[in-house]
Amino acid sequence: MKTKLLFLSLSFFFLISSAQNVLLYIGTYTNGNSEGIYKMQFDLKTGTLSELQLAIATENPSFIAYSPNKKFVYAVSESLGGSVSAFKIRENGLLQFLNKVSSNGEGPCHISLNKQGNKAVVSNYRGGSAAIYSINRDGKLNEATQVFNYNSAENVSHAHSAQFFRDEIYIADLGTNKVYQYKLKNNNYELATPSIFKTTENLGPRHFAITKNGLYTYVINEYGGSITSIKKTDSGFEQVDYDSTLEASFEGKNSCADIHLSKNELYIYGSNRGENSIAVFKRNKYDGTIEKIQTMPVHGDWPRNFTLDPSGKFLLVANQKSNNISVFSIDAATGKLTFLHDVKAPTPVCLLF
Repeated sequence: MKTKLLFLSLSFFFLISSAQNVLLYIGTYTNGNSEGIYKMQFDLKTGTLSELQLAIATENPSFIAYSPNKKFVYAVSESLGGSVSAFKIRENGLLQFLNKVSSNGEGPCHISLNKQGNKAVVSNYRGGSAAIYSINRDGKLNEATQVFNYNSAENVSHAHSAQFFRDEIYIADLGTNKVYQYKLKNNNYELATPSIFKTTENLGPRHFAITKNGLYTYVINEYGGSITSIKKTDSGFEQVDYDSTLEASFEGKNSCADIHLSKNELYIYGSNRGENSIAVFKRNKYDGTIEKIQTMPVHGDWPRNFTLDPSGKFLLVANQKSNNISVFSIDAATGKLTFLHDVKAPTPVCLLF
C-alpha cells in the first residue's frame, strides 16, 4: 500500500512539475558559437530558465514562429540567397526538418503566420520585398504565391516585419518609412493603404503591435527612437500619439528593435539597442495614447528581441551581443519590470513561447 501511495505521489509531482514548465525556442545568428535553433525549459512559477539544448542545426535562424497548433516551427535563414524553412516539433521538443523554400529576397528577417495556420508572410530586409506562402496540412511550405517588391529608383526598401490581422496584412518598411495595409480579395492580397501613417522624417518603422480588436497599432521606429500610435477609423487611419522610447539624458546612438503589448493591453514594452533598455508605457484604452512610466536596463547588450511568457507574468529579453537572456517579472498592478536573473545563450536574437 505504501509503495502504491509513493508511486501516486511521485506521479502527481511529475505531472505538476511538467505542467509548470513550458518550452522556449531561441532563434540565433550562427556566425559565432551558435549552431541553429535552441530550446530551454521555462518555469512558469519561478521564471527560471534551464536545460539549454540545440533543437536543430540550421543557418542564421534570426526569426522563428509557431504554427497556431504548435506542431510546427518556421524559421527564416538570414543568409546569402535567403530562405525559409519548416520544422516539425518532436515529442522531446527537438525539431525535425520538413522543407525549405526561397524567401524571394536577400536577408529575410521576420516571419509570421495567420490564425488558421495555412499562410505565412516573410519580410526580406536587404531584398526590400515581402512574400506570402501557403502551408500544407503536413506543415510544409509551398513556393510563394505573392511577392511584393518595394525598391524603386526613389527609395531603397528594407521590409522588416509583417502581420496578418483577419483578412488583412500589414507590412512595416523601415527603408521607405511606411506601413502598408493589404486586404484579401479573390484569394490575393491587394494594397489598400500605401501607408497607415505619414512622416517626413527618417523614422525607420521596424516592428508593430496591434490590439486584439484591430483598432490601434503601435509602431516602434528603429531610427527615430520612438513609438507611433495609430488609430483605425471609418475613413482610414489617424495618428493619435508619438513618444520617445529614450531617457532625455541619453546621448549615445540607439536603434529600437521590438515591441509588445501586455496580455491585458494596458501596457506597451519596447526595446532600445544602444541605451540597452526596455521602455515601459502605460496605455490609455479609451483614446490609444501612451505614457512612459519606466526605463529598465536589460542587463545585457543589444536587446534585438523580447517576449512575454504565456502567463503574462514575465518578460524575457534576448541580448544579442552579450550572449544572454534576461528574465524580468511584471508587476500586475503597474506593468513595471523587476530584474530577476539571466542565463547564457549563444547569440540569441528571437525568443518563442
